[in-house]
Amino acid sequence: MPELPEVETIKNAIAKGIGNAIILDVIIRNPNLRQKIPADLPDKIRNTKINNYQRLAKYIIISLDNGMSLIWHMGMSGKISLLEQKPDCWEKHDHVVIVTTNGVIVYNDPRRFGLFTYCKTEKLVQNSLFKHCGIDPFGIKLSAEYLFEKLQKKKKTPIKIALLDQSIIAGIGNIYASEILYEARISPLRFTANVSKAECVCLIEKTKLVLQKAIKAGGSTLRDYKKPDGSLGYFQNQHCVYNKTGQRCPDCICNIDKTGGIKKIVQGGRSTFYCESLQK
Repeated sequence: MPELPEVETIKNAIAKGIGNAIILDVIIRNPNLRQKIPADLPDKIRNTKINNYQRLAKYIIISLDNGMSLIWHMGMSGKISLLEQKPDCWEKHDHVVIVTTNGVIVYNDPRRFGLFTYCKTEKLVQNSLFKHCGIDPFGIKLSAEYLFEKLQKKKKTPIKIALLDQSIIAGIGNIYASEILYEARISPLRFTANVSKAECVCLIEKTKLVLQKAIKAGGSTLRDYKKPDGSLGYFQNQHCVYNKTGQRCPDCICNIDKTGGIKKIVQGGRSTFYCESLQK
């Protein structure tokens, strides 16, 4: 599933390629995604001008001049193509097509876990999709005091699991949680009750650092993810621990023959990667 850096990359690409265009038509080729696309969605956004693009958690929000906002989640395997005009023939999983005065956006989703819906822009933060979201990693309200308080309430939850809790910090996914904890030198096995306020300062700093580097690299391409121009993200080439079982981490101080290198464990059904020599 695209995580925050991938969603930010896609959002930026659409904003750059389409800009403040007028939406001329919306074609729903298959409404049966994770939630069925509302039947009146085309009528709600057709013949409107795009005012603004933003990312909320892992969602792309496109605000329109009629007071509505399009809400878009990429799902597990969703990808975007930006075309100059409608293609002569569709690909198998092209489910949603948005035709604008500046080009065509095609949403392709083989697994159909994505989401397309809309709501009034003024009601966006109250929408059920967002009302339980935590603070954005780049939000000005994200402080060590806030994070420390939230983590203390989780008590015996492993810190890796807490970082994936979207009600605490919205947008961090599995890949980046492992990378953040490595940069912060904190073991993913550590209970949240044992994370100090000083370590919360470090966690916030490393969260922003890792995500900013990933956005600059266009995200991580491991399986399905591609940028809207069809190219791959390359942050996977900068991963320190994720998917590197048995390898030496960049700052390794251990005897890899004795330690076995980077460890892989499963937490909450998700793979976690870490260096037990550096992360305590």
